[in-house]
Amino acid sequence: MTAAAPPPVIILVRPQLGENIGKAARAMLNFGLTELRLVTPRDGWPNPDAGPASAGADIVLAEAKVFGSLADAVADCTTIYATTVRKRGVMKPVLTPEAAAREVHASAGRSAYVFGAERSGLETDDVALAHAIVTVPINPEFASLNLAQAVILLAYEWSKGIALASPPEVPLDPPAPHAELEQLIEHLTRDLDASGYFVPPERTEATLRTLRTALTKTGWSHNDIRMMHGIVTALGRKPRAG
Repeated sequence: MTAAAPPPVIILVRPQLGENIGKAARAMLNFGLTELRLVTPRDGWPNPDAGPASAGADIVLAEAKVFGSLADAVADCTTIYATTVRKRGVMKPVLTPEAAAREVHASAGRSAYVFGAERSGLETDDVALAHAIVTVPINPEFASLNLAQAVILLAYEWSKGIALASPPEVPLDPPAPHAELEQLIEHLTRDLDASGYFVPPERTEATLRTLRTALTKTGWSHNDIRMMHGIVTALGRKPRAG
């Protein structure tokens, strides 16, 4: 499915560390977002620490734009989502990342996801500019998300509505015929018997039953069985003289 609306912009308000900006850019590009806007980054822009942390998301950093205020950064946006916990005195709809993503895809205009500074988050005045609050359901006993984690959660939910390529599937080898497994069990039994493994002798039958049960639990492929034959043969050889 192709998204009907333009991709949302990611806005970082007063980000503190260039490294965190780079990690946020990496999270964005992982899920198809490329437009990054920065509002008064503490250490200025560009920041030399952002590039290495972005792990190759250079296109996001190169096109990042800097604004003097959040109002300027969202001037062309029709729907603004503040990522934060509910703020006292600010009455806004509160959405999950999934619900916000559905709204973004259904919108005809440009949407923005707004993130606050690493330590303090968004201020009340920042949230007042937004149309809705996005809050991630999280463990109340450890409600600690870093900036890149927050970005990647929202970017991932948005990406579900577009046609991103999945990693290629690697087909598994088909299970081998049972006869090949029987040959392996016979091979293993012969070598174990020759090594004196079945002690006491009266427990041999029970031990073989346990061995067969363990080996038939797995979906051995032809190559798996060939490898195991080689291992059993190697274990039965006398060590080479040094």
